[in-house]
Amino acid sequence: MTYDKRALFLDRDGVININYGYVYKKDNFCFIKGIFELCQLMESLGYLIIIITNQAGIGRGYYSESDYNILNDWMISKFKDNNVNISRTYHCPHKPEASCACRKPKPGLILNAAKDYNINILESFLIGDKESDIQAGISAGIKNNILFDGSDHSTTISKLKELLLVDGFRIKDHA
Repeated sequence: MTYDKRALFLDRDGVININYGYVYKKDNFCFIKGIFELCQLMESLGYLIIIITNQAGIGRGYYSESDYNILNDWMISKFKDNNVNISRTYHCPHKPEASCACRKPKPGLILNAAKDYNINILESFLIGDKESDIQAGISAGIKNNILFDGSDHSTTISKLKELLLVDGFRIKDHA
C-alpha cells in the first residue's frame, strides 16, 4: 500500500480556538487569528486538514458527546465559510488517567487518521500548543511538529513556509 496523501494535523483548543478550558459552546469559542489562512495555505498545497483533540470534559461529565458534536459541526461550518475543508475531527473523550490509546500524548488519533485517509506521516505536519501534542506527533512518526505559542498564526505560517522550502516543496507566497 502506498501512502500518497499528506495532512496537517491540528490540535483544537489552543491552536484553532482560544483555550478557555473545557470549551463546548459556540458562545465560548473564539478562533485564533490566522487559523483560516494557515489552513487555506496548506490545503492549497494538497494537505488534508485533520483535527485531533483531547476532550476530557466528556469523560469528566462537564459536557456530553452530543454537546461536543454540536460545537464540532458548527466549527466545521465556520471553516467551510472560510473556504477550508476539514477532512475529519478525531477526539478522545477519556480522562487523563484513562489508559486509552487515543489520548495524546499517545499517537492513536493520528494513527487512526493515517490509516483512514492513507496518509504519509513522514510528509505531514502537526501543530499543537502542548508538549503532549508534540509527543503524539513524534510517537506517530511525524517529523515536522510545531509547538504553537498561542498568539496568532502569522509566525506559524512563516515557519511552515520555511519547512516546506527546506523539504524541497515549491510554494507561492500566500501571505
